[in-house]
Amino acid sequence: MRALSVSTPATYRIMLSGSLSESWSDTLGGMRVAVSLDAEQRAVTTLEGAVKDQAMLLGVLNCVYDLGLPLISVQWLDRDAA
Repeated sequence: MRALSVSTPATYRIMLSGSLSESWSDTLGGMRVAVSLDAEQRAVTTLEGAVKDQAMLLGVLNCVYDLGLPLISVQWLDRDAA
């Protein structure tokens, strides 16, 4: 497992309750945006991509918060980030 610090690039998967358009990708730092349905047929948005540091991750999370989409999970993916 690669070491993680607040200033290193990393890749994350963020899951949100609700639906977000793919057009938000640029605003969210280029993260991929995918919408699926959960077991109860409710929309779940998954954001996945590299961030340059955890300050950028916080920016993504603050944007999602401002949009009013509840956070389900944030997962660090042990991959080399760009």
